[in-house]
Amino acid sequence: MKCYYLDTCIWLDFYEQRGENGEYALKLILKLLANDDLVIYSDLHLREFKRLGYSLEEINNLFKILKPGHIRRVHIHPESIAKARTLCLQRRVPWGDALHALLAQRNIALMVSRDNDFEKLRDVCETKKPEEIYRKSFSNSAIASSRALCNRSSVVLRFDAP
Repeated sequence: MKCYYLDTCIWLDFYEQRGENGEYALKLILKLLANDDLVIYSDLHLREFKRLGYSLEEINNLFKILKPGHIRRVHIHPESIAKARTLCLQRRVPWGDALHALLAQRNIALMVSRDNDFEKLRDVCETKKPEEIYRKSFSNSAIASSRALCNRSSVVLRFDAP
């Protein structure tokens, strides 16, 4: 079981069905489900979603896409907050991105993001785009055999028989 830390932009691409990026996010999530991988999230995700106007119910619905036991909330430690402040000043990246990178590192997770700021943090954690991950180990036929219905108030996946 591999561990992944999805940047908020990836969750939003999936949930809001944002064009091609939304398709890539969906394919990644289907791969993670098929492989029984672990996805972690933090209080920072919750703050970012709330700042964007999402209710707690909407946020919970979003995370319900993953099977119980395959999604875990990780906590932000005070030393991570302090180190993120230093990193954001040194690397000229947003504080939140620095903290996400540190949380991925601390939890030995692969960071998944489209944000170019993570290039400046590549010594902190490895970062990949969704399509770089799902292409390696999940066939297009498995993806094609599933359909997803998503909107802001609910997320439902239906897997068709192969």
